[in-house]
Amino acid sequence: MDDIVKAAMAKWPNVPDCYGWLGLDARGRWWMRDEQVQRAGPFAGPGAHAQSRGSELRHDKLIAFIHRNYGCDGAGQWYFQNGPQRVYVELERLPWVWRLDDEGQVRAHTGQKAQAQHAWVDEDGWLYLQTDLGWGNVHSQDMERAARCLEAGRWPLAELPWQEVLRRSGCVPSPWQARQRA
Repeated sequence: MDDIVKAAMAKWPNVPDCYGWLGLDARGRWWMRDEQVQRAGPFAGPGAHAQSRGSELRHDKLIAFIHRNYGCDGAGQWYFQNGPQRVYVELERLPWVWRLDDEGQVRAHTGQKAQAQHAWVDEDGWLYLQTDLGWGNVHSQDMERAARCLEAGRWPLAELPWQEVLRRSGCVPSPWQARQRA
């Protein structure tokens, strides 16, 4: 976490959390979701559509700031610590999007290296890796590299239904919806 963020948290400790405004898609892209977009529907899952996605963030320094200040609370809800305000993230899939290089090295969408321990495929063909950083989905452009790693026996592979992936990962895909149910 950036020092400036830590200082802001100490200076303003009671800033309310923010829900529904930031989304992460299955390809590691960040989306800003204003009030109109939020009213159009959920970021992902049943009822989601192009109008409820929002505007893709393209500012490299802002994205790098988000990556440095990205974390998870004790309830499995992922957030971006924006100064004193915690901005909870709506996830299309899981909190990590794995990229693979030609040698099969795994990196998160944030740039962090990860060590894959196990691979899982769900009923819709999504490939997930369980790593030392946590659970995430493999980026669609890296499926050929992932297939080579699987063929080489680098990671054990098993089938796992999507709902079980969520349960085992401990991830809450929509903190906003979880808050509404509470």
